[in-house]
Amino acid sequence: MSLDAAQTPDPQIAAIMERQRAAFDSGLTRDLAWRRAQLAALERMMVENEAEIAAALKADLGKPFAEACTAEIDLVSSEAALARKQVARWSRPQRTSTPLAIQPGKSFIESAPYGVTLIIGAWNYPFQLVLAPLVGAIAAGNCAVIKPSEMAVQSSALLKRLVERYLDPRAFAVVEGDAAVSKALLDQRFDLIFYTGGERVGRIVMAAAARHLTPVVLELGGQNPCIVDETADLAVAARRIVWGRFLNAGQICVAPDHVYVAASVEARLLDELKHAVTTMFGLDPRQSPDYGRIINPRHAARLQRLLADGRAVTGGQADVDGCYVAPTILTDVAADAPVMAEEIFGPILPVLPYQTLDEPLAAINARAPALALYAFTRNKTTADRIIASTRSGSATVNDAVIFMANPNLPFGGVGASGMGAYHGRYSFEAFSHRRAVLRRGFALDASIRYPPFTKGKLALFRRLA
Repeated sequence: MSLDAAQTPDPQIAAIMERQRAAFDSGLTRDLAWRRAQLAALERMMVENEAEIAAALKADLGKPFAEACTAEIDLVSSEAALARKQVARWSRPQRTSTPLAIQPGKSFIESAPYGVTLIIGAWNYPFQLVLAPLVGAIAAGNCAVIKPSEMAVQSSALLKRLVERYLDPRAFAVVEGDAAVSKALLDQRFDLIFYTGGERVGRIVMAAAARHLTPVVLELGGQNPCIVDETADLAVAARRIVWGRFLNAGQICVAPDHVYVAASVEARLLDELKHAVTTMFGLDPRQSPDYGRIINPRHAARLQRLLADGRAVTGGQADVDGCYVAPTILTDVAADAPVMAEEIFGPILPVLPYQTLDEPLAAINARAPALALYAFTRNKTTADRIIASTRSGSATVNDAVIFMANPNLPFGGVGASGMGAYHGRYSFEAFSHRRAVLRRGFALDASIRYPPFTKGKLALFRRLA
């Protein structure tokens, strides 16, 4: 169901809500066989349409084919495959103990679906950031309205066509549109809202959810710090930092935003970073088939302004109309420069020297908690201290971004970087309510042989009840 500028979105959205509410109330989504079938269909959707999905990502973001496959297509299909295989086990009620005072009885915790959910995605990974949460929604037995970002035009349109072709229309729908459509969606009473994006809109989503007391999962962002100490393997650290920073032209929420490096090895690290950029993208990254583009000229212009906040030791070029910003390493950056004050979300990496580890730790703790924290060191004591002394959604030692490839780890923020987590089983849990269930028998209380110390407590409990 498409929404055009001449139509009021509310009645159409209300019709989708009514259809999904009826489907959920009928028990359709609770059936495990149906859930497995939908997850299998999602797998097929990604595999059978690999070329078309990659082409849409290329059109929207200049995303290289290999990156489109690994970070979007394969990630979603592997998440769906894992959930399809494990959903029966994940859904099994968990038996827990029952106190003597309320026996005879059996106690369980069951994973119950929320109902009709809303998934709002971001433009930087337009398939992954709505379909990976959708895996959790399906596995847990929910219906879902999907709102992709209107900024990734080709991906949004393709996503809508594919979801309508592969998934059950009674339970799933894609709604396209701008901020007015998002507002119309947020005016509805959903049972859970899952939002990926920036902190500013995250606050709007949370305020809208509060009107209906709707629970939310917020995957936001923030400045992700990276510390490189004097013991680190600088060549390896540089390769991994450059890969993580310039993946998707830096438009990734878990990319290292800035590097604190021990002053004694700063010059050597800068040389290794420059070498890594050249090795990955060639002397002219603009001609590299492995380097993407900025989503639109407005964001390219924002990034161009940030280039003036330091001295570029490599890169520094920008073509706003061509949505190109070169992979750039900045040095001589002031701690209060604009490039240090916001999530960069682009291919710019400030490098700042420190004398003692206390300096970067104090700077990190002066900010809101990061979504991701990275440390490169051979010293386990140093690594332990960095992790213990800071707060972040995740922490990785001696690599960057790659933790996202492990479905056994929860992905999510803390504080301003988000709330809630997903991936693997955690996606199922994000879309499930842990419901307490007590099944009591009808045996007479007098027939139970309670220990002497329990009888008095039980009698008191009966009188108070």
